[in-house]
Order: sequence, then structure tokens, then C-alpha cells
Amino acid sequence: VNTLSIKDDNLIGDNTDGVGLVRDLTINHQVSIKDKRVLLLGAGGASRGVISPLIEQAPINITIANRTVSKAHELANVFDDLGAIHGCGFSDLAGENFDIIINATAAGLDGKVPELPKGIINKSTVCYDMMYSNKPTAFVRYTQQSGAEKSFDGLGMLVEQAAESFYIWRGVRPETLSVIEALRL
Repeated sequence: VNTLSIKDDNLIGDNTDGVGLVRDLTINHQVSIKDKRVLLLGAGGASRGVISPLIEQAPINITIANRTVSKAHELANVFDDLGAIHGCGFSDLAGENFDIIINATAAGLDGKVPELPKGIINKSTVCYDMMYSNKPTAFVRYTQQSGAEKSFDGLGMLVEQAAESFYIWRGVRPETLSVIEALRL
């Protein structure tokens, strides 16, 4: 939960991260998730908060890959009633390809990238790092060097999730592109 509101004297908890991610990808970057193979790196709270909104976009499937394989399986099991989703370890990704790869790991906090097998990123892969910085993150640099079609950081997700919170509180959806552009200066 990152947003609290009151409705009919009840305290409501929402997580706007997933909406923020989906809006940034689909609206700001014009990336369709429908009928795509999605790889979600990491099985912690950041991943948990975005899975349901990603599934609502009707991807072919979502693969959750994590260093601790059991955590990836556990998280996939929580959401398996919503769509085609499964968990695995990073090494299990060898030979696979994905249309969209989303990094939700904490590796970027140390300037690192998850240990991914060579070849899962190609010229048609869109990569997204939930981390953001005033310069390209380690994951964005890695995916660009690996030949990804497009690589984005999570600044737009941050702005979009805040806009969703504002919408919940005030019933008004703020315009976000000018905010993202101003933050990039």
C-alpha cells in the first residue's frame, strides 16, 4: 500500500505502482503489453505491486525470475488465478526471449544488474528499469549495450503513480508529461 484514502468512513489502502508502470509504458512510451511475453525480474514488494495491473493488459504470459527461485514460484502462485504466470530462477531464462523485460530488483541500488543469460535481450525487446536516475541506470546501460530496441528508467512510473494517488484523493488526474520533462532537465 502506498496510498491511503477514506471512503464511507472506511480506510482504503491502494498500491498505485502498477498503474504508474502501465501508464508510463503504454501512454508515455507507446508500448503495448497486450499479447506480449513479459519478464519481471525480482520477486519482492516492487514486483508484487505491479503484477495485477500488468495482467490486466492481457500479455501472453508473465515470467517472474528471481535469484531465490522459491520466492519467484511463491509470488507467481499468488497471482496464477489471474492469468498465465510462472516463476523461475535467472539461469532458467537461457534460450528464452521476451518482448518486455521489467527490472524490479534492488541490484541497481548498488549499480549492479541481475545475472541474466546472454541472448534474452534482442533488437525487438523493450526494457524497463523501475529505478531512475539523472543518468542512465546500470540496467538501462546494460540493456542498451545488449541491443534492446528501447530502454527506459522508472521516472515516469514515479510520476504516474503519484498522479494516480492524486486522482484517488481528488478525483482529478494531473497532466504528467510536462512534469516528467521538467524532472529530466
